[in-house]
Amino acid sequence: MDIVFIEDLRIDAVIGIYDWERRVRQTLAFDIEMAFDNSVPAASDDIALTLNYKDVSKRLIDYVGASSFGLVETLAERCAAIIREEFGVSWVRLKLSKPGAVRGAKAVGVCIERGTRPGERH
Repeated sequence: MDIVFIEDLRIDAVIGIYDWERRVRQTLAFDIEMAFDNSVPAASDDIALTLNYKDVSKRLIDYVGASSFGLVETLAERCAAIIREEFGVSWVRLKLSKPGAVRGAKAVGVCIERGTRPGERH
């Protein structure tokens, strides 16, 4: 299975359940792995055939920046759905972190996997 990844994509958003969190923008960090067959674009050297990580990043920056969810769990689900539905990705692993949200921890958050890994049987 080939993986296209985006590491430590930083996006400012309104996120959280506490009153003070609803009044500020917090920086969120995304690590994303997406299953994609890279043999086709590699053979032709044609960017149009790739899973374009710049396009995925821009879409998430626009979506997350305009969002206002209470839970990172909800935001992670929505982002995974966007990646799978809009970019034709069969499997995604998405880690969403809130850096500095808990004293003593570098970051907290969630890591989810959605879809079926290529080659997996059910």
